[in-house]
Amino acid sequence: MKLEKRSIEFVPHNERYGRPRRLFTIWFSSNFQITALMVGTASGLSFGYTLLGLLLGNLIGTVFMAAHSAQGPQLGVPQMIQSRAQFGVYGAAIPLLVMVTAAVLFLAASGVLMRDALKALLPMSDNQAIVLVGVLTFIIGFVGYELIHRLGAWMSLLSTLVFASALGLILMHPAGAAAGPLPVAGFSFAAFNLVIAQAASWTLGYGPYVADYSRYLPASVSTRATFWSTYGGCALGSFAMMALGALLGLAIPAALAHDPATAIAGLFGHWAPLALAVIALGVIQYNVLCLYSAYMSSVTIFGAFGGLKYVTHTAKALVMAALSVAATLIAIATQYRFDTFFSDILIGQLYLLIPWSAINLVDYYWVCRGHYDVGALYEPQGRYGRFNRRTLAVYAVSIIGTVPFMKLSFYTGFVAQWLGADISWAMGLVLAGALYCMVNSRGAPVAAPLQKSLQK
Repeated sequence: MKLEKRSIEFVPHNERYGRPRRLFTIWFSSNFQITALMVGTASGLSFGYTLLGLLLGNLIGTVFMAAHSAQGPQLGVPQMIQSRAQFGVYGAAIPLLVMVTAAVLFLAASGVLMRDALKALLPMSDNQAIVLVGVLTFIIGFVGYELIHRLGAWMSLLSTLVFASALGLILMHPAGAAAGPLPVAGFSFAAFNLVIAQAASWTLGYGPYVADYSRYLPASVSTRATFWSTYGGCALGSFAMMALGALLGLAIPAALAHDPATAIAGLFGHWAPLALAVIALGVIQYNVLCLYSAYMSSVTIFGAFGGLKYVTHTAKALVMAALSVAATLIAIATQYRFDTFFSDILIGQLYLLIPWSAINLVDYYWVCRGHYDVGALYEPQGRYGRFNRRTLAVYAVSIIGTVPFMKLSFYTGFVAQWLGADISWAMGLVLAGALYCMVNSRGAPVAAPLQKSLQK
């Protein structure tokens, strides 16, 4: 299989290929893995309320994620390159830094989560297991786009076989579960809202890079087909895995006290090593998406200030290696306080990425209606300029405006404390979208057609 030759540049029409159904498998498999399972655990609610919260969070969050995906075939550029149209060629570096940071932190979290599973497969120390996750992620990510899609298709099948079988074994053999019926907890608005926010955060977090995996599709692919292929794969995969996590947390809580991957694999008896290998590969595939997109965002930042439009294989290897090393070091440093670390990542990224998502979607679907000068996205002197001060101001105000609604392990805003719940994700979405519409209602640049030279 050949190495991917494109990076942050426009994908010419004669190199476009594939069908929207590829998007279903890559997003289904990327979510139908053990990292997403952790989102559904330990909600403090009954099983029914937990499932309802997870369902609502996934249905809401995936709308915005899939709407970003639909931009890929139409523009043929990575998601955050298109973001230069709103923030300016240099100004887009600000949300890009947030994106890179979030992706690296998720890489680190997944490395910790797979540590004990790999140790069960191979004799190694905690640190060596985390390093191995980083190495495997780097190799697949370096090969690039086509391998990522093919791996997604295979993992959709393999992960379904493993986790569907695990569900059947749990239901058929309750002896391994907690005695009696599932525990019933009272309803808590704060806990219910947290479940919704974390589930929505999971899918919303793909927004800044989801179009990276649809940009090779032909421009003739309809927006509807791209949207629903992405939406169906992501929503179904993430909700199913989170629901399994909720069941595991309530029926077999001891499984989460140690390691959910080895606990699930243990259900398979002599086949446990094979099941564990599939589970580990599923997490590595998710990690590859994080690494690939962190790489794309990093070179987009460098490209803005250095005039870079093409990335060599050597440069790609160096950037990916640096990101992998950073994630590995963070994972090693945080591995023994993982639970709090993972929860703060889920919610913290939401605070910073929700305003960006609202701005990007409002601009694409409402202000510019999908028409951009793609060539100008690479020119600081072009129509989009270096910095779009109005957009940057909207972004900053939107984040500051949601601070009172935020709730983290180390900080609780006064509104969140008063409500007993964190609704900052919804406030950030509404505030950023409304403010961006206001500042662009008059005097905003008129959208231009796609640059003809890039359509050939």
